[in-house]
Amino acid sequence: MKSSRNGRHWLLPVVVVLAMNALAPSGARAQEPSPVAAAAPAAAGGPDLATRVADLEAYLSNTAPKALSVPGPGHNAWMMTSTALVLFMTLPGLALFYGGLVRRKNVLSVMAQCLGTAGAVTILWWAFGYSLCFGSGSPILGSLKFAFLKGVGNAPNPDYGAWVSHNVFSMYQMMFAIITPALIVGAIAERMKYSAIMAFIVGWMLLVYFPLAHMVWGSDGMMNGLSNAKAGIKAIDFAGGTVVHMSSGWSALLLALILGRRKGWGHRPFMPHSMVLTMVGTGMLWVGWYGFNAGSAVAADGIAANAFTATTLATAVACLVWPAIEWVTRGKPTILGFCSGAVAGLVVITPAAGFVTSTGAVIIGAFAGTVPYFACTKLKAWLKYDDALDTFGVHGVGGTMGALLTGFLATPEANPNLNTNLAQIVGKTLWLEQLKAMGLTIALALTGTLILAYLVKAVIGLRPAADSEEMGLDDADHGEAGYHFDEAGG
Repeated sequence: MKSSRNGRHWLLPVVVVLAMNALAPSGARAQEPSPVAAAAPAAAGGPDLATRVADLEAYLSNTAPKALSVPGPGHNAWMMTSTALVLFMTLPGLALFYGGLVRRKNVLSVMAQCLGTAGAVTILWWAFGYSLCFGSGSPILGSLKFAFLKGVGNAPNPDYGAWVSHNVFSMYQMMFAIITPALIVGAIAERMKYSAIMAFIVGWMLLVYFPLAHMVWGSDGMMNGLSNAKAGIKAIDFAGGTVVHMSSGWSALLLALILGRRKGWGHRPFMPHSMVLTMVGTGMLWVGWYGFNAGSAVAADGIAANAFTATTLATAVACLVWPAIEWVTRGKPTILGFCSGAVAGLVVITPAAGFVTSTGAVIIGAFAGTVPYFACTKLKAWLKYDDALDTFGVHGVGGTMGALLTGFLATPEANPNLNTNLAQIVGKTLWLEQLKAMGLTIALALTGTLILAYLVKAVIGLRPAADSEEMGLDDADHGEAGYHFDEAGG
């Protein structure tokens, strides 16, 4: 075996030459008819061999190239896969998760709201949403330099990914923009008419999501402590603790309070009509979340691997802890408990996934299975608000806790980039920066929701007529039924 390996030593330079040829600009490849020719000195004006070797090393280590401005095949492939996985979280994952939790007469309504959100947000994103989030501008909001995705092509945008096509990055971020307002649907399920929720979501994207995403993730955003050395608030958010879960969770709570309780809530049971659908949706969310968290590394690198591992550990721990508490306090672990615990684990690890070690992820999982459980079972009962599908209890409370825990548990051991702009505060006062970002996120979400809710209420109204709500939103809003039964009830 040893002699066999030594006999293949000639393969390494050939592989290197082929890789350099693949990473070379298309024009250069057209001028080089064979791998042997590729090893010859570059034509005048092109990168020399040493530069191309350095760019190959940059590709493997996911650092900025010196000469190339082309997407790296492996990184691009991972990001396209992650984009599909995040869409999979909303359609069908979230639609099935929420669809199973509502009553039978409202199953199609929440699915329609998820589908409608996907369409409306996509149009906004293409027109100006992406540009406002990721175009350089002010510390609070981007610009219109990428309006209608102008200039968003195959070449990477080095501000966000050295080896990922700009258009792929834009589509990846669009999936985050789709799922965030769709989460709000869970709190107001079964009592907000379709036209009102769609009008609210369009306004919410403008007032809340676009500025928040820019502040946290934009290259010049005021809360992007990881990448912007001039950030006023040096906070970190790997995959959306503030941008996604806190914003949607706190907005969902206020919108639910403004809407009021569902007709008959507190006087008759409101039971999930299909825990089977909810379990299937939970599994899809868990699988899709790898694109959500590991994809947020914007590369197939070691940070993505760390986020993948942390996501798995935290989710599995929370999935066990939540039903374990039920078992102790109520006598039986429920499928709803397993599903709720898994989603809570996914939520709480999101802001920390690329910043914490495996042990940190297990600690986060234990918190995720405990605190949201009490928020959903005790806090809601004490305060008597009708958060229909526990959006605030899981996403609002869980996202807030995750953002804070990130400040305590983030370490350069998991992500060396923390030593770039944050070396003086990681492990010391980073949690204070997290508190500032959390406070600003809550204020923005609540203010935007308050304005929009009363504006939509004044113009088109928020709730359907009482008899339409009693009949069910599937028929009232969409003229359809999720299930049909024969005269014998079969």
